[in-house]
Amino acid sequence: MKNSIAKSLFKSYPYSEYRKLVTDLLSEGKSTGNQQSESLTNYSKLNDARMNRLDKTTKIADDVVSKLENLDHKYIWLVISEGWCGDAAQILPILNKMALASNKKIDLRIVLRDENEELMNQYLTNGGKAIPKVIVICKEAGIVRSDWGPRPKGATELLANYKKEFGVIDEKIKTDLQLWYLADKGISVQEELMQIIENIKYNRL
Repeated sequence: MKNSIAKSLFKSYPYSEYRKLVTDLLSEGKSTGNQQSESLTNYSKLNDARMNRLDKTTKIADDVVSKLENLDHKYIWLVISEGWCGDAAQILPILNKMALASNKKIDLRIVLRDENEELMNQYLTNGGKAIPKVIVICKEAGIVRSDWGPRPKGATELLANYKKEFGVIDEKIKTDLQLWYLADKGISVQEELMQIIENIKYNRL
């Protein structure tokens, strides 16, 4: 296992502890991350409320549950996140429900981007530190098999098309992106992560 992965895993949080960390910081008027500002704290508050809702309402598709329950190998899903990240707030509750459905075949662990710069720099998206990033690790072998993120393909295309047309990422597209997630109901995240697992299985043959 890469040293950066091992170091980050040592500092990682299970989902429940990550949620508590974000909530505790908010009670102090803070967000996660090296930078502190009123806007980042407000984003964190919004995300905390959103994750509370998604923890209650997110459903994993029956066919996905069946596949998760019958995985041939155990995995660690190491996720790079921050409490102020809107995409992470939409995606982490889905990953948690998938992990819970897997009969302990998936161990979901979360690390903060700004505290794990070495790891983040290995998983840049077009040269940027976009999050969340899911690193799929074979638990038995300690080998990174794949990575995913920072968002589903449909959401990525929506953002790219808007930026191409208007040249900016503004509040309108951020709102449109949240509406996309609401309509998608977590299906794209489930399908894309399961496709990664299928590809790993196929490549083992």
